[in-house]
Amino acid sequence: MESIKASTYFVHFKEKGYSELNQLIANKKYSSIFILVDENSMDYCYSRFISNLETSLTIEVIEIESGEIHKNLETCSGVWQAMTELGADRKSLLITLGGGVITDLGGFVASTYKRGIDFVNIPTTLLSMVDASVGGKTGVDLGVLKNQIGLFANPEIVLVDIDFLDTLNDRELRSGMAEIIKYGATYDIKLLHNIKYYNHLKNNDLIHRSIEIKNEVVLQDPKENGLRKILNFGHTLGHAVESYFLESEHKESLKHGEAIAIGMICESYISSKLLSFPKEKLVELKTLVDSIYNKITIEKDDYPHILSLLKHDKKNVGGNVNFVLLNDFEDFQLDCIVPEELMIESLDYYNS
Repeated sequence: MESIKASTYFVHFKEKGYSELNQLIANKKYSSIFILVDENSMDYCYSRFISNLETSLTIEVIEIESGEIHKNLETCSGVWQAMTELGADRKSLLITLGGGVITDLGGFVASTYKRGIDFVNIPTTLLSMVDASVGGKTGVDLGVLKNQIGLFANPEIVLVDIDFLDTLNDRELRSGMAEIIKYGATYDIKLLHNIKYYNHLKNNDLIHRSIEIKNEVVLQDPKENGLRKILNFGHTLGHAVESYFLESEHKESLKHGEAIAIGMICESYISSKLLSFPKEKLVELKTLVDSIYNKITIEKDDYPHILSLLKHDKKNVGGNVNFVLLNDFEDFQLDCIVPEELMIESLDYYNS
């Protein structure tokens, strides 16, 4: 697959990616290499990655626990402490090898350690390949509030090795599909037409196009002042649902994509009521999502807790909760204010 040029870095694929990474290490004369993993990427991805790394530099591996619940400043502190004890300096390189938690947290750790060291993203899940590893956003959660602490920082390169997808279970693959559906609904309807079964997501062209879209949007609006806000479609209510399920003692935590899928159905319903989004396209999107994801039970008693979490959404301005809504597929409206009763209606629609 052809490499994709971002603002200050390239997204490379498979053999080309490993070659470029080895060249980067040789040219930049790093003092040492640190590889951030969780237990999953250590068990299933590390051996493949390390066999393609060509360097005589000292390599240190730092392993953190997997899961969104560990995407916080406490984990960052542990990584910073480990790097310090292992002698990381300003010429060290941090390589993130894992899913969205690893790339988000690892980029933040690297960008703040000694006021910033170089890092490379190597996503190993579908979600991180098509979304988290590209675009320059890094960060961690504050309690259950998603991505409240972070900054914009670009990696040196992103290396996408599709073979890592063979290590994923069905649930992880389905989670990644949500971001691809989002790109299709907001930016390129062809993606929606090509997604009928989740195993299509191992198709190189589909993944490559998704990364292209993310990159095209970010190049036009790197700091999310306008167009980049479309990447938040489904994420306003979706993040609130994800946070609520994460903090609740009586709920099983959701995968990010599972929550975003719920958010997309809800926000499409709101679009049909508040804007001109056609009812038949709402049904089309809901049917697609329902065919991919298991139904999540959201009780009416859960609604107030979910809505209260919306008050802390990082996209809010002046106390207003801002939504990205659809006039049609590929036709969006930014910064929409939605009445609370319509949010409740949308959750009812998801449950229907």
